[in-house]
Amino acid sequence: MLCENCKERDAVVTVTQVRNNAVTQRPLCQQCAEEQGVETSVAPKASPIGDFLQAVQQQSLTVPGDQGACHFCGATTRDFRSSGRLGCARCYGAFERSLRELLRRLHGNSKHAGRRYEPPAPELIEAASLVGQLRDRLRRAIEAEQFELAAELRDRLRTFE
Repeated sequence: MLCENCKERDAVVTVTQVRNNAVTQRPLCQQCAEEQGVETSVAPKASPIGDFLQAVQQQSLTVPGDQGACHFCGATTRDFRSSGRLGCARCYGAFERSLRELLRRLHGNSKHAGRRYEPPAPELIEAASLVGQLRDRLRRAIEAEQFELAAELRDRLRTFE
């Protein structure tokens, strides 16, 4: 689509105007849009107050005395703040104070208060393993056409299920 103003270049911006309940749309090229004062870039303008507020926020996120780096992988708190990821499993110990503070701010508490994972009882694990073995033996007995053994294995499986 060509620019409505110069009719030479491709339009990159569509200016929509509403006047007296009438909507008009005008396609403009980058140069004509800039001449008419239309902002064509998406990047926000930098303001000194924004930089100041960001610096204050970064200072408030830092826990005093926890500025170090992980001795194993070398990750720093700055790396964690920028990426949101720790470098290794030992980072949890190295940055414990700042992580506890972060969890407290995010969740209201630094300790888990919900349900916990309970592993299945050892008897259930053994029973499931035995059922798997019996099913495998049953399949092999049927393939080998040992139907008496297959019937016996089938009956043993029914007692578990």
